[in-house]
Amino acid sequence: MKRRSFLAFGLLCAFIGLAFRAQAADKNWVTLFDGSSLKGWSPIGDADWKLVDGVLQAENGSGFLVSGDSYKDFEVEVEFWVTAEANSGVFLRCSDPKTVSGKAYEINIADNRPDPTGGTGAIPGVAKVEPHAFSAGGKWNTYHITARGKKLTVVLNGVTTVNAEDGKYAEGPIALQHAAGIVKFRKVRIRSL
Repeated sequence: MKRRSFLAFGLLCAFIGLAFRAQAADKNWVTLFDGSSLKGWSPIGDADWKLVDGVLQAENGSGFLVSGDSYKDFEVEVEFWVTAEANSGVFLRCSDPKTVSGKAYEINIADNRPDPTGGTGAIPGVAKVEPHAFSAGGKWNTYHITARGKKLTVVLNGVTTVNAEDGKYAEGPIALQHAAGIVKFRKVRIRSL
């Protein structure tokens, strides 16, 4: 009986220790979008961004939501849902936050690109993906993106799609894009490295 109690006590202590470590690791993350408001984001273009049941959504128009803060070396996590015909992306280190496109790294969300090597999971102009290996349409997906110096890593639903180096853009805001289809974001968080 004493042995079981000792074992149970040891397991409880281990569980509490793991919980404290996980909480400490989460403390460095900053929530950029939590489903309650668009505070801290500036719209560009005519995309019809709106909050629907705690989810950021756009169906019409074309444009971006740009973060108010600028980031250099960081990890960002983004949860997104798109229709199969959607064209969207997560833009990093936007050197011109008033125009974004062509002036940032785009982590693409587009299953139906004419050149599929630049589709979902790719960074067009920097790193390709295996054609049609990563499909995002019709389900919730998670991007975990790391930008540290010239090194860029993209992980989609736990699978690394890009591990590349490029030095074009060193620092800037984050932007979320809507260009076609239905695009939804429900969580965006970042931590500096």
